[in-house]
Amino acid sequence: MSFPDVPEAITEGRDEAEACEQAEAALGLALLTYPARGLPLPRPRARGAGLVSIAVEPGVAAKLALLEAIRVRGLSQRAFARLIGKDEKEARRILDPTHATKLATLTAALRKLGQRLVIAVEPERREHRPAEQTAPI
Repeated sequence: MSFPDVPEAITEGRDEAEACEQAEAALGLALLTYPARGLPLPRPRARGAGLVSIAVEPGVAAKLALLEAIRVRGLSQRAFARLIGKDEKEARRILDPTHATKLATLTAALRKLGQRLVIAVEPERREHRPAEQTAPI
């Protein structure tokens, strides 16, 4: 599987279910590189026949939302630490794309930035999943 809007994410699987599972991880990993490279997150544009909607893991989605909100605001790491009332070391861990940050911590940080984290649960029908990006099968 590959993603028209995120060319860095490419994966495969023995069957469609495994390919979709691998695609979630590949997409999340690829998108987490965007903030470190100073790039805005791409908005999903590709739609159509033969494309499957893929959503990243909730923790990755929350981390991406936080990193994007900080990028849009132009906050430094020091300013972010002051905003959330944490020391710079803890703020650095929260902002580290490779650090697994608790969802509660990400939610609280997003609130300080005027954002609200929303989580939805839907049936496991690929064509009706919330799309972060789409991939050809």
